[in-house]
Amino acid sequence: MVEVSNLHRTEAFLSHRNARLTVHGRRLLVERVRSGRPVAHVAADMGISRPTVHKWIRRWRSEGESGLIDRSSRPRRTPHRTASSTEAHVCRLRQDRKLGPARIGPILGLPASTVHRILTRHGLNRLAFLDRPTGQVIRRYERERPGELVHVDVKKLGRIPDGGGHKVLGRQAGRAIRRGLRHIQYRSDLIDGCLAETGLTIRPA
Repeated sequence: MVEVSNLHRTEAFLSHRNARLTVHGRRLLVERVRSGRPVAHVAADMGISRPTVHKWIRRWRSEGESGLIDRSSRPRRTPHRTASSTEAHVCRLRQDRKLGPARIGPILGLPASTVHRILTRHGLNRLAFLDRPTGQVIRRYERERPGELVHVDVKKLGRIPDGGGHKVLGRQAGRAIRRGLRHIQYRSDLIDGCLAETGLTIRPA
C-alpha cells in the first residue's frame, strides 16, 4: 500500500488546474492495476476514463516513478509568437517613456492585448515594478529557506477598561477604574521573508 503523507496532500495544490488525479492518485492507480484489478474497474473507482488509466500505466512502464509527475503544458514551439526584436522594442518604450499598452500598440502596429502579454512576460506590466528614474525592474529580495529572514514589528496597544477611559469619565474616575489593571499590551507581527506569512502575538507589558 502507498502511505499517504503530508507531502502527498499538498500535491493537490501543485498539480495542473484541470488534473483529475494527483501524483499520489496516479501511484494508487498503478498499484491497483498491478494487483490484477481490471482497468475498467479502476477507472470507475477513480472517476476517470479507461484511456486515462492506460496513459498513466504506459508512462509508468516507460519512465518509472518520474512518469507520474506533471509535465509542463507549455508548447514545444510557438511559431506565431512575437519576434524577439519586437518584444525588445516594446520593453524599451515601456522603460524609457513609461507608455502603456494602448499607446505602445499603435506605435508598433500591435494589438494592446499583445503588448500587455509581452509586458507581463518581462515583468513590466506594472509601473510600480519599475524604478521611475531609470526604468529598470526593481529586484526585491527573495529568500530560499523559511526562517532565513524574519521581520518583527512591535506596536504598543492601550487597553481601554470597561466603562471608558479618562476622556469619558475624567482623569480621577479613569485612574480609579484602571487601578491595578495592566493597561498596556504589545502586538508583535512576525513576517517570514520566504513564506510571506504573518504570525500575530499579543502579550501584556
